[in-house]
Amino acid sequence: MNLTTTLETTNNTAKIILSGELDGSNAEQLKQKIEEAATLKPSCLILLMEDLEYMASAGLRILIFAKQKMGKQVDIYVVGAQEIVLDTIEKTGFHHSVILVKNEDEISD
Repeated sequence: MNLTTTLETTNNTAKIILSGELDGSNAEQLKQKIEEAATLKPSCLILLMEDLEYMASAGLRILIFAKQKMGKQVDIYVVGAQEIVLDTIEKTGFHHSVILVKNEDEISD
């Protein structure tokens, strides 16, 4: 399955919607969206992952890149990650670097 990424911006928030499978063959696509979002200097990056069915280690590397690219002052929210994706994030300890929420309503402005 392919990866689909969509970047939306409102106010000081960048939102990337992911669907499909994130692996080495398409991780560059997400990296480009993160770089595009970073140029807008958002105060918050939201990664909507409800429809992301799989994430390989290449995807995790891109999440680490996102944290580095955005900087410490930008909160990164991982929203609605499926169990298989959440498991990868938690087993690597990366859940300490992002904010995990089940839905967007849990994100405070």
